[in-house]
Amino acid sequence: MKSVLIVGSGDVALRAIPLLTRRYRVFALVRNPACHARLRASGVVPILGDLDDRASLARIAGLADAVLHFAPPSSTPPLRRGGREASGGVQGGELARGRAFADTRTRNLLSVLSQGKTPRRLVYISTSGVYGDCDGAWVSETHPLNATSPRSLRRVDAERQVRRWAKHNRVNASILRVPGIYAADRLPLSRLQQGTPGIIAGEDSYTNHIHADDLARISVAALRYGKSCRVYHASDDSHLKMGEYFDLVADAYHLPRVPRISRAEAQHALPEMLLSFMNESRRLTNQRMKRELKVKLRYPTVADTLAAIEYS
Repeated sequence: MKSVLIVGSGDVALRAIPLLTRRYRVFALVRNPACHARLRASGVVPILGDLDDRASLARIAGLADAVLHFAPPSSTPPLRRGGREASGGVQGGELARGRAFADTRTRNLLSVLSQGKTPRRLVYISTSGVYGDCDGAWVSETHPLNATSPRSLRRVDAERQVRRWAKHNRVNASILRVPGIYAADRLPLSRLQQGTPGIIAGEDSYTNHIHADDLARISVAALRYGKSCRVYHASDDSHLKMGEYFDLVADAYHLPRVPRISRAEAQHALPEMLLSFMNESRRLTNQRMKRELKVKLRYPTVADTLAAIEYS
């Protein structure tokens, strides 16, 4: 039986495990020993290690035939020379900026996977945020990248690392660019209850979604069918603006719809993290994912899913 290593055992990875154990011997890299019992009960062999500590990853070298890389980049830049970022030289500022947006976790992982027998397949879970703001345009997998936020810039760096590593080691590596993930237990109910404002319809941004169960299925399908160094949009068929999404959730749970304010007002009234999402507008195509990964979505649209919740 072939083996697969899960890196980043969060919600979507846990949803994928029942699909994986039918076909693979499953290992999972985890940094919290408290997670071991739950993973073992699911038929998974936990491996203790921390992506921020390369030395702790030695046990995964040569371990698996395939890797599912779910782990997000670190939220802080790497430190050097006693906690200060080294730059030096004429191009020091540019080099320091590059290091600040480098995904050191992916670098550590790929370094260890290069030791001994390399896996034959790898799937990296990225984000649609790598495109930045596209002014509501339809976006295919070949659209130019224009990430602006630190978290998205680190994802761009991780994608480039994966591609370079895969080509050098002749590994079939696929990249899934993922939008907003939702499920019955992953909905913005607290925001609705707090009444955090949305943007008026005429100025609102398009947003994209995928149900967590469908994302788990897409990830497993990419292990089997994904083409080398190929990007896929793991997105459903919804074409919603952000305010429409919040209205659908509010109606399904019989909560008041949030008030709407202008985009100019939002710049002063909303937290910076929330604004970074609201300031990006795009619509993802998903035909490549359906055609090449042979995926039929169980939750094709947010509206259908929430309607089922409302009337259940």
